Amino acid sequence: MKRTALLASAAGAVLALSVGSSALASNVHFKSGSVPTFKDNGLTLTSTGSLTGLGNSDVTVNLTADGQPIATCTNPSGANQPAGQNPAKFVVSGSVTIPGSFIKNGNLSFSVTTNAPPTPVPGAPGCPNKNWTETIVDVVFSHPAISVVQGGSTVLSYSGSL
Repeated sequence: MKRTALLASAAGAVLALSVGSSALASNVHFKSGSVPTFKDNGLTLTSTGSLTGLGNSDVTVNLTADGQPIATCTNPSGANQPAGQNPAKFVVSGSVTIPGSFIKNGNLSFSVTTNAPPTPVPGAPGCPNKNWTETIVDVVFSHPAISVVQGGSTVLSYSGSL
């Protein structure tokens, strides 16, 4: 009797583990024939794509890229915009979390946009002095990368190009 109860308990544990793991991603990848696209919006970068092989839990898509800002400097009177020294490169990022209920048969489409850099630039470091106003007018993006997180683990990483 003890043996039967032990076997039944072990079988229940195996069943619980197999049911729980079915909600986890097993082979996440971009849909056949597609890779994510990247769109330069001026001050932000947007990526869209379609994933497959997902489990049923929430998905977070992270987007990062290097950004080289292009800025103008305006003197206090607002009349002069000499060629400015552009601020240093920085990393831009953005993320979107999509509820598991949006995943259909392991498939999910996403769109994620980076945050815009602060403008005007505090302290105007690329201008003649801090009394000037430094405004970022564009960002040149490079080295975009996406990571997909599900169940607390990174299930897919991708480095693209613009």
